[in-house]
Amino acid sequence: MTQKDVEDMFSRYGHIINSRVLLLLSSSRGVAFIRFDKRAEAEEAVKNLNGQKPPGASEPITVKFAANPNQVKNTQLLSQLYHNQSRRFGGPLHHQAQRFRFSPMGVDHMSSMGGVSVPGNSTSGWCIFIYNLGQDADESILWQMFGPFGAVTNVKVIRDFNTNKCKGFGFVTMTNYEEAAMAIASLNGYRLGDKILQVSFKTSKGHK
Repeated sequence: MTQKDVEDMFSRYGHIINSRVLLLLSSSRGVAFIRFDKRAEAEEAVKNLNGQKPPGASEPITVKFAANPNQVKNTQLLSQLYHNQSRRFGGPLHHQAQRFRFSPMGVDHMSSMGGVSVPGNSTSGWCIFIYNLGQDADESILWQMFGPFGAVTNVKVIRDFNTNKCKGFGFVTMTNYEEAAMAIASLNGYRLGDKILQVSFKTSKGHK
């Protein structure tokens, strides 16, 4: 399913501000992010499309808000698109994703980040450190958590070599500083399962 297919499917419910389709590595599953102009439009899309099977899809899609609407005041949706193993995406639309720059909330409350200093970014973007992930955490969870805030270019869960279980931390790279800062401000202290996450910019002394 291409980005155009996704927009055609969702646009009947309202005006789409922007959208992205991402490929989860080593998986036939894709994730699409759609941001509507009005919350009512997003709610209507969820109501009508959740559990439906698009033409050519092997399984129904799950359509839901990408984050708790009370925590992240935006109207963006998360649609998990399931496809046959034989179908392939063209790859993550990084070149298009970088064009989508929006802020779910203002960044006037950056002081709540608890003294996090602005780090130097690299050519690949702004690296975010996520600590206290559960053992079963995988890359798809990070995509779903951080994708609504802006363009994500890379996610990585650090795993134990012997068990392949998450060692409790991971990294996300975002292209835009404001979006990365917003993700940190919103997700630091977020409860994921029975874990309280610690989210901050990766420092020079952090893991690579």
